[in-house]
Amino acid sequence: MRSLLSFVVAFVFAAVVSAVSTSGNRLLAILDDVADKDNYSKFLGDLESRGFQISFETPKSESLALFHLGERSYDHILLFPTRTKGLGPNLTPNILVDFMNAKGNILVALSSGVAAPSSLVSLLSELDIQLPADRTGLVVDHFSYDASSAPDAHDVLVLPPPHPTRPDVKDFFGAGAGRDEVLAFPRGVGAALGQSALLTPVVRAPRTAYSYNPKEQAEVVDDLFAAGEQLALVSAFQARNSARFTLVGSAEMLQDKWFDAEVTKAGGNKAAKTFNREFAKRVSGWTFNEIGVLRVNWIEHHLDEAGAAANESNPKIYRIKNDVKYTISLSEYAWDTWTAFSLPSNDALQLEFSMLSPFHRLPLALDAPQSSDSASAYSVSFKLPDQHGIFNFKVNYKRPFLSNVEEKNTVSVRHIAHNEWPRSYVISGAWPWIAGIGVTVTGWLAFCALWLYSAPVGGPRETKKTQ
Repeated sequence: MRSLLSFVVAFVFAAVVSAVSTSGNRLLAILDDVADKDNYSKFLGDLESRGFQISFETPKSESLALFHLGERSYDHILLFPTRTKGLGPNLTPNILVDFMNAKGNILVALSSGVAAPSSLVSLLSELDIQLPADRTGLVVDHFSYDASSAPDAHDVLVLPPPHPTRPDVKDFFGAGAGRDEVLAFPRGVGAALGQSALLTPVVRAPRTAYSYNPKEQAEVVDDLFAAGEQLALVSAFQARNSARFTLVGSAEMLQDKWFDAEVTKAGGNKAAKTFNREFAKRVSGWTFNEIGVLRVNWIEHHLDEAGAAANESNPKIYRIKNDVKYTISLSEYAWDTWTAFSLPSNDALQLEFSMLSPFHRLPLALDAPQSSDSASAYSVSFKLPDQHGIFNFKVNYKRPFLSNVEEKNTVSVRHIAHNEWPRSYVISGAWPWIAGIGVTVTGWLAFCALWLYSAPVGGPRETKKTQ
């Protein structure tokens, strides 16, 4: 019995240690040729060191299947550039969308030298991401390029790491970058993002960059696909079910030769070290649910009043005008540890108490006594509205680069019962009327007493009739 128990404990511990991602560690890498993985040995090695089990397949593999008996065969997909026009019958846009609907995550890397497959273009259109018409647009910049590797073509962009203070970029994309470190974006493709609220650019092109087709527009560029900050070099999409999709415009920036390389920006004399390896770790970590994952630990609402009823948690029914306290506990996953979730200084976590429309929309404040190192509790106290019916406690927190939090708890709110109304003597405004009633009753009783106990008044004497 002890040996069986120790085996179960060891198995659970091994599963917890190996599962770095909150959604699983089964990763499918798709390449034209499995031998091409040698170009990405550091990137793939970093993934394996973080606990991912990588399976390599080609797009045309007959054994490739994303689902088995209705369940995902893999938790994540890593798609490298492929020269095939289509991705085959097992990687159609519908199947990839179904994979994301099943909470699977996808990381796609493009290359300007390889046209994107038509299936991938259709998938990107579903996500409101547009590629150049020729699917091989090259992003160049004649001011921010690497003078050592691209002195003539100007197609190796030298960019600063994502700035952590930008409102559309979470801190972890640029965290850890030194002042002298830069991003190298070699021979990549830029995408134009639509107006979807689910899309967020991670890295934008500089103002002086533009995209063109080097084969058809070698001499004159008269019809630009996009230029400047219209081009998203690295883009992130998070679905409503928190499935994640990342588009990296340059697969070459993930190769070994650009990890920890040195580049020299045009016009500068000092070589700078690239931030590509750490950036690749953080982009893949976000895509594969290693960072930026929020978890709801528990939710509690109860009467915020003195008495025995205040100890009941999450009751199903309240009374109008009750004082109520609502608390929600949140944690954020950071690589391999659940930590307390802290709100940014310019952000707010709100509670809606609504029927068809919100009756209250209140900010939740940090509740220090109920918080810990691994969880933060946010609470608010308020008075229920003077309206009976079916209400919802609802927290709807959706921010870029953080998994969605959407929690709804339904309760009934009844009216005041006939024996719960305050008595008239408690209401000071009723005291004159109560006094009037008392005076009337007292006067009537005094009149009755006077009438009953007063002696009769003497009348005329009776005389006898004589004949």
